[in-house]
Amino acid sequence: MTIHLSILLFFPLVLATLGAALPRTVAPAALLVGALVALAYSVLLLFDFESGADGLQYVTDDSWIEELGVRYTLGIDGLNLWLVALTALLFAASALWICLRPPATRRKLYAFHLGLAETAVLGAFLAQDLILFVLFFDLMLVPFYFLIGQWGTGDRVAATFKLVVYTLVGSLLMLAAAVATGTMADAGADGATSFSMAALAAAPLEEDPQRWIFAAFALAFLIKMPAFPFHGWMPDGYRSMPLPVLAVFSGVLSKVAAYGFLRVALPIFPDAVEDFQTVILLLALVSILYGSAQAFTQTNVRLILGYSSVAQLGFITLGIFALGQAAGPQGALLQMVNHGLVVAPLFFIAALLVERTGSEDIREMGGVAFRAPILSTLFLIVALATLAMPGSANFAGEFLILLGLFNTKLVIAIIAFTGVAMASVYMLRVFIRAVHNRVGAGVKSFDLSVRDGLVLVPLVLAIIAFAVYPQQALHDSEPAVERLVGGSEAVAQAEATP
Repeated sequence: MTIHLSILLFFPLVLATLGAALPRTVAPAALLVGALVALAYSVLLLFDFESGADGLQYVTDDSWIEELGVRYTLGIDGLNLWLVALTALLFAASALWICLRPPATRRKLYAFHLGLAETAVLGAFLAQDLILFVLFFDLMLVPFYFLIGQWGTGDRVAATFKLVVYTLVGSLLMLAAAVATGTMADAGADGATSFSMAALAAAPLEEDPQRWIFAAFALAFLIKMPAFPFHGWMPDGYRSMPLPVLAVFSGVLSKVAAYGFLRVALPIFPDAVEDFQTVILLLALVSILYGSAQAFTQTNVRLILGYSSVAQLGFITLGIFALGQAAGPQGALLQMVNHGLVVAPLFFIAALLVERTGSEDIREMGGVAFRAPILSTLFLIVALATLAMPGSANFAGEFLILLGLFNTKLVIAIIAFTGVAMASVYMLRVFIRAVHNRVGAGVKSFDLSVRDGLVLVPLVLAIIAFAVYPQQALHDSEPAVERLVGGSEAVAQAEATP
């Protein structure tokens, strides 16, 4: 089967641009068509992908800026296959939400920026040239700058300013580091400059330049996640973003940063990764404890979910840097998909709860379950999926991460396990306060409508399917992860565990 990744990459942007030129009522529908085409392509990839094969598949490799050694190279392997599918699914859900609940103003621009955001995220996942990756990584900032600044709530100007300043600093450092990597490495033929990730991994830099270049990449990734203490933009940003936008932002943009560690840092800067391993693990551990503690003390539902994401990204980072064990990075990949599948419907549910209660404060919610049993049931399924209970979507990912950590950094693994326990506390607290207890003064309880069910039900079904059968994602990612860190024995042991 011939699958052209450029169609998957650019179709959402092309349709969103076309919608911007059509009447305002058509723009959301054009965005939805583009997102559905990307989703269909990603599903074809899942079925057509050759699981046992190592290396890139469906490669597109064309000359772009020949004088600088930059190529337009796209490819799929076990590291990005399921993340591409996750991106397509969540953007399709957000496009459907906007189609059924269009914004009151500037619909065409809203749809255009969301289509541009999907292309930028897909480009970052698909890029196999380091400069191309940096280009799409930076491009992700542009649509969200407008989506927050024009359609955000509260003090959206300050939130936009913080987001831009934080992420732009990291992005500029990463661009300088990427240029330095390509020019200092002897990766191209006949000494020519090359930014091919595969070529750079095959010809690593000396240890000293690796350290400072890795530090620049790591800073950019930790800001984008966000991780403690680089999360200063997160509270204002999460308060101000439109909830359908926040669903994809939290669901997939943070995963691009974690994916960057796997795609760029581990293979291209192996010596620096080993040198900085303990530092990154400690930052990840603090992110888990800090994010969990903040999620437990907040009352705004957006911030509870935001800080829980900080904790979850910390857990994912622990898995990535469990060096020498394939179980940890493979669990991190699985957990990236799991977290995206869970957090996106949580933000959609939050939007529905705000609609019924008139408040984002969980203290002013309550009693929704009496007359909204379907919505409450879907909320319960998603909430339980975050607890890593056996049979839930997060269980397999967190199990593999802990397995990798226990085999490499026992003390860090024991402390990190407390984050799993804390997650159950703050998520059950949100669920109980939001749907049970006494009916709040402003609550108007009514059940899920058909239009909202069209968005939520497929996402919940995806969570259940992934919980029941995560093995396919493990099989698909295994060769790529083993190529990075080795340790097939640990992965085989984890997959054989019932």
